[in-house]
Amino acid sequence: MNLRAQIEALESLATLDASLAKLEAELRGEGERLSDKKSQLKKLDERFESTRASVGDMDRTRGELLQDARQMSVQMERSREKLARCRTERELNATQREIEELRKLYRDRELEIEKINGLAEQARSEMEKANQEREVLTTDMAKDDASATRLDSLETAVSAEREKRKELVKAVPPALYRRYEMIRKRRGSALAWTFQGTCSACHISLSPMAFQRLRRGEDFDQCPSCQRILYYRESNPADAGSSDATSSSSSADPGDTAGNETDS
Repeated sequence: MNLRAQIEALESLATLDASLAKLEAELRGEGERLSDKKSQLKKLDERFESTRASVGDMDRTRGELLQDARQMSVQMERSREKLARCRTERELNATQREIEELRKLYRDRELEIEKINGLAEQARSEMEKANQEREVLTTDMAKDDASATRLDSLETAVSAEREKRKELVKAVPPALYRRYEMIRKRRGSALAWTFQGTCSACHISLSPMAFQRLRRGEDFDQCPSCQRILYYRESNPADAGSSDATSSSSSADPGDTAGNETDS
């Protein structure tokens, strides 16, 4: 396989790899966005269920406290009736202490019930908020058919490009391909060219000896700066204008020099 054919195979592979990298980046982006929405929905579901469980626990505790308060209220009524029947000062004092203790316990239960009512109301508000956010996100995901379609389209395109790449790899000599892959994984791209003595990737100037060796088309070289595989390109259409100007200037230099020598 001659050098020209190897260059063409590498150029095709490099072009496809650039296209594939862009598609894969888009695919990751779409996948991450969809995954992020699913993750948000899962967190909202977990938050809703956790808060609902807390509300259930608080409702049970409040029910138990209300039951205690009712029992204490009944006990206080009985103690008041007992107070009316006391015949001695000792019985009177003991019954009064009993009533005061019951009143204190009753107030404690009322404070606990009031606190739980506030916490339960706050938790229900949090449940409502989580439920609203969940409904909005669910509706958004249901309407986001374009994103799902785009994801499917990208997956199909990436799969097709990967199959095409397998065929292109077959046209590249194994040793050259291994070198190409090693550089591509490190640099993102592995191929560069030179037209006027500079690397197209990192724009460093090559030594005259290296440039002339590449111009002879004997083999690939490696950029001393970016380490990419380097080859000589005979023309650069994008720089055709500047190339012509450079050629004109170069052709004028010998005459100018000769004129100066004559004058001297």
